[in-house]
Amino acid sequence: MTSPAPTLVIGAGIVGVSTAIWLRRAGVPVMLVDRAAPGQGTSYGNAGVLANCSMVPVTAPGLIRKAPGMVLNPDFPLFLRWSYLPKLMPWLVKYLRHANDADTRRIARDLTPIVEDGADQHHALADGTRGADWVVDSDYTFAYANRAAFDADAYTWSLRAAAGFHPQIIEGDAVQDYEPNLGPEVTCLAVMKDHGFIRDPGGYVAALAEEFQRLGGLWRQAEVRDFTFTGDRVSAVETDQGAIPCANVVLATGVWSKPLMRRLGLRVPLESERGYHIVFKGATGGPSMPIMMAAGKFVATPMAEGLRCAGVVEFGGLEAGPSKAPFAMLRRQVTRAFPGLAAEDEIEWQGHRPAPADSLPLIGQVGRTGVYVGFGHHHIGLTGGPKTGRLLAQIMTGQTPNIDMTPYAPSRFAGGHA
Repeated sequence: MTSPAPTLVIGAGIVGVSTAIWLRRAGVPVMLVDRAAPGQGTSYGNAGVLANCSMVPVTAPGLIRKAPGMVLNPDFPLFLRWSYLPKLMPWLVKYLRHANDADTRRIARDLTPIVEDGADQHHALADGTRGADWVVDSDYTFAYANRAAFDADAYTWSLRAAAGFHPQIIEGDAVQDYEPNLGPEVTCLAVMKDHGFIRDPGGYVAALAEEFQRLGGLWRQAEVRDFTFTGDRVSAVETDQGAIPCANVVLATGVWSKPLMRRLGLRVPLESERGYHIVFKGATGGPSMPIMMAAGKFVATPMAEGLRCAGVVEFGGLEAGPSKAPFAMLRRQVTRAFPGLAAEDEIEWQGHRPAPADSLPLIGQVGRTGVYVGFGHHHIGLTGGPKTGRLLAQIMTGQTPNIDMTPYAPSRFAGGHA
């Protein structure tokens, strides 16, 4: 007897590996395919925070008015490669169309089910595996210059409160008691309990990929270029190593999913939010848990290799190499936040976050093609990856998820709409 064709999961980041594990736990034959080793793409370079409270989109009211000043301010973590602006404009117009109160509240409401139990979902995925060694339960703390700066963020905090997230406020001398390595410019903290972080996101995803193989899953390193259909359903994928037959496909390749979605007839308004981080290797004088520095809009996270500082956004497409200015800005902000920081070395990284114009991920089947998708998580990919994988596995095995999946439907982009 011949073995049934497997479900192919394309993309070995946190979403793809999570989906592959949950499918294998349900007894589905699965092959995981990626052009690179597991955990070496966007999932490698994030801030590592399990940010349950991060459901508020960037497109808040007032963004259109503030954006020009942000781009022109060398100390604000938003950068633009001006030569890329003509290509960016169609996406940017759709993106900024959502920068109003009604859409912001809707997007926050729809993102909440994907992230609100993120830390618990990571435990459900990783506990009992080698990946569990990388998961740390912790606070997630937002650092402000003063109470007035915190109050200026009232709109964002009101949306978090609507989702059930209420911070503990620490002020004055108690700030240094809580985190002695913070600089004197910080006098107010908003502490979120029951969050967490990953000590090495790349190592974590690689460990989960090993667990997938231990469960009987197959791994193949190849670049997927197209789909083959029998009738209206996918029956194989075309790779640089030839065709691979399949029963179903899960597409979880982040911003690189866009050209393959075109093969399915959907023009998804998807751009790269080019992200930057610096690892201060072997660092001392940094924080003991993840801290979001509100002034610099970056997150400092203690990791196995050192202190990782991440969070810069640059629009400049997939082709251009890293820019110097974001790294320079990040170093300035880190020095202000942690004046006693010392490190053996510094390691720079730049990668690509997948940003749909409506700030919501795509999760579900494309029509009745047998192609399922899980990508487009903006800044919440690590937090929401295990939940996304679990939802996809439920849908694919005939279960009904306990949340409304309509907001994430790929069909919302039929006809090229945002």
